[in-house]
Amino acid sequence: MTGVRVLVGTRKGAFVLTADAGRSKWDVAGPHFGGWEMYHLKGSVVNPDRIYASQTSGWFGQQVQRSDDGGKTWTPVGHEFKYDGTPGTHQWYDGTQHPWEFKRIWHFEPSLHDADTVYAGAEDAAFFRSTDAGQSWQELPGLRAVKGHLWQPGAGGMGLHTIVQDPANPQRMFIAISAAGAFRTEDGGMHWTPINKGLHSPYQLPDPDAEVGHCVHRLAMHASRPDTLFMQKHWDVLRSDDAGASWREVSGNLPTDFGFPIAVHPHEPETVYVVPIKSDSEHYPPEGKLRVYRSRQGGEEWEACTEGLPQRDCYVNILRGAMSTDRLDEAGIYFGTTGGQVYCSRDGGTKWQAIVRDLPAVLSVEVQTLA
Repeated sequence: MTGVRVLVGTRKGAFVLTADAGRSKWDVAGPHFGGWEMYHLKGSVVNPDRIYASQTSGWFGQQVQRSDDGGKTWTPVGHEFKYDGTPGTHQWYDGTQHPWEFKRIWHFEPSLHDADTVYAGAEDAAFFRSTDAGQSWQELPGLRAVKGHLWQPGAGGMGLHTIVQDPANPQRMFIAISAAGAFRTEDGGMHWTPINKGLHSPYQLPDPDAEVGHCVHRLAMHASRPDTLFMQKHWDVLRSDDAGASWREVSGNLPTDFGFPIAVHPHEPETVYVVPIKSDSEHYPPEGKLRVYRSRQGGEEWEACTEGLPQRDCYVNILRGAMSTDRLDEAGIYFGTTGGQVYCSRDGGTKWQAIVRDLPAVLSVEVQTLA
């Protein structure tokens, strides 16, 4: 059956939403791990039945879960991530006598090329790799060596929240950290280069053009153009056409250039989506109107997509990991809100419908296209 599987992480558990290619009737399964914060779920492209989930609690610690049957059943893996009994702390045991303390896993990114390789981003910011389907993990410390002593937490913590792979080059990846900036590796994560030229943060940094320390909220890429990246920053929507070596602002006519998610249409490399919110202190849509903004020119010129979305008294937020796309011929765009709604557009963003309402606050939305 051709269809989609939408993986939703929330404050109180994980949900799996499935539909056929028509995407008009949805089956809702969950909550899995009810009561736990499920920061991120991500499925493998190589093995669509395999899904990774970050299950975390400020009291009971961090757990990595893996499903090999599309989310029906789950197995705890990654026992190097351990809880030491102290509320709010978790330990990474790498064989030394001084384990590193961290809070949670923010993001999983299964390899585009190998079914058993998966990457993870943590808070406090660090980059991990597993080559045995999450059973064991290795931190790649080259990232924290790039002026890590200058990184600072954003309002939500110092999380490595975005991992983007170059589909044509398994050794090349891009990551983003709040608040450290964006970085690129050309050797599979062993060494990293800051890619923040053109980012300006006058309200955050003594040197607004600093090499690291910028609060990047999300990165996005189209698979056919791995040198073109789009960024939603803490103020500013930006674009790079040289793999992050330089950036230019493309906020154009947006009502506000503050927001968290950014996504690219799966078939149209110049079609980009953002969801502006009012400001860094007022995390809700301007005028109480929930609007997805779409640019068909890769930025600068933006149009509001509102049909099917609430246009009065709406004060939800859309978090950085809560927007995704499917790869069906008529592409679907999806996002979730802190009010517990998950919306889908079956026509590339023009019209929207709520797949489900009244879930716990949505932390992440990822979509798998099923053949």
